[in-house]
Amino acid sequence: MFVITFCRAASMRSFDPGFLRNTQITHGLLRTLTAIAERKGRIQLFRDHAPQVLETLRHAAVIESTESSNRIEGITAAPERLRALVAESTAPRDRPEQEIAGYRDVLATIHANHPYISRTPNVVLQLHRDLYHFTTLPGGRWKSVDNSITEVQPDGTRIVRFEPVPAYQTAGAMRDLHQRFEEEWERGEVEPLILIAAYVLDFLCIHPFLDGNGRMARLLTLLLLYHAGHDVGRYVSLERLVEQTKESYHEALRASSRGWHEGTHTLRPWLEYLLGVVVFGAYSEIDARVGAVTSGRGAKRELVRDAVQRLPTTFRYVDVERACPGVSRPTINRALRELREEGIIRCTRPGRDATWEKS
Repeated sequence: MFVITFCRAASMRSFDPGFLRNTQITHGLLRTLTAIAERKGRIQLFRDHAPQVLETLRHAAVIESTESSNRIEGITAAPERLRALVAESTAPRDRPEQEIAGYRDVLATIHANHPYISRTPNVVLQLHRDLYHFTTLPGGRWKSVDNSITEVQPDGTRIVRFEPVPAYQTAGAMRDLHQRFEEEWERGEVEPLILIAAYVLDFLCIHPFLDGNGRMARLLTLLLLYHAGHDVGRYVSLERLVEQTKESYHEALRASSRGWHEGTHTLRPWLEYLLGVVVFGAYSEIDARVGAVTSGRGAKRELVRDAVQRLPTTFRYVDVERACPGVSRPTINRALRELREEGIIRCTRPGRDATWEKS
């Protein structure tokens, strides 16, 4: 096995004096920030004019977030079990389901209580504890041994892509990260979205837990966006957007973590990914999905039509159900019947496991 190792020297990191102020903001990133600010105000308009659509999106986002964030880590469950777990109508029966249930609970906590959740290392520990509440793993503790971020090459060779902060420095690193983040947040001189991106990058470079760092980073991103006044994650799954762009996610993280220990890293790739692909992508999606509701057919039937448009040319009935978790079967059936009568789709295999094809 060939291993690449990295020096773990003392570092400036993203919140050390002068680093953020010396970070160059490109014209492209400025345009992204401006576009996010413009679209942020439109959610209130949607609340006033399309509340039913937002409620349906909210329900779907909870399921998608729980599913995607765990699936990124290789944790999966059958669709019907996932829906039952999210609805809390069943108890987890194995390790993957226990971890899914834990994520569901932390996600619900953030959505319901974000105004009252403080930004402290102890809160991060509490959320991690709740993430593993249903398992026998000791959640809510900083890592006790050093960990490495590894990558498996096509030939099976495993390389160490990044060496996080060692275990004995983790508690101090998290304390310093939160202290400096809060100082910058209260000072108000740096755009909060940039502070959030810098925090998430530093959290992942510290890698404070033996397990669950990626899921915690995604949950903390949602929490901090709420604190910055961006509640788009309530209606669009940020985790699903990350899953759909996993290669870009890893590349941006790889590029921005290079030189992190020495304080020579650059935030630019990570800023462009998190703010451009994920946050702006979420606002763009909510615009598109709410904007699709333009007819008098009803919001939920229009959401089914929108979902069909996004599905592959050949799709199954269950695919539509998964894309519209808050929509009843009769509503889905009516929408599919309308699409068939309009010549937009045709049924190639009827029955309970019906298969459809777009014309």
